[in-house]
Amino acid sequence: MKRYIFTLSLLLILTSCAGGGISTPNEDKFVSGNGAVIMIAKNDRQLAPILNGATLNGLTFQGASNKVTIVNVWASWCSPCRAEAPALEALANKYPEVQFVGILTRDNLSSAKAFVKRFALTYPTLTDDAILLKFHGQLMPNAIPTTLALDKENRIAARISGEITVLALENIIKKLLAE
Repeated sequence: MKRYIFTLSLLLILTSCAGGGISTPNEDKFVSGNGAVIMIAKNDRQLAPILNGATLNGLTFQGASNKVTIVNVWASWCSPCRAEAPALEALANKYPEVQFVGILTRDNLSSAKAFVKRFALTYPTLTDDAILLKFHGQLMPNAIPTTLALDKENRIAARISGEITVLALENIIKKLLAE
């Protein structure tokens, strides 16, 4: 019963993120976070789902093991997603030992490909947002954008709900790399 309620709640959150459906999203009708950062103590973390699947460029992505991973949930029509994209790419370049991966949600592939090209994003983006339903427990994606940080043991260590700041995400990355 808990799983059913969780799944229903997550679906309600995700379906409230855009107004007109996948092909005609409405930028003023989505759940946007406030940039709040939540960090989980090392001993209290729960496992994240395995990240794998088709990417925007048609390849298959398989998540790296024993690596800090930054997961960014985004959509091309989302203003905060556009604002944070250059910072995410800069951090991905600054920390090549960290795996960055996007998860596209509530968007169409052509718009998403144009977004990736515009911001010159080099990290992969998964196209099946059903993986978001597998994130449950302490921290799950709850807004667009949401950025999750996974530790080297593939456990959810932190969440930024809303647009990231370079300082906040870099502090999380440094902390997880030092563990």
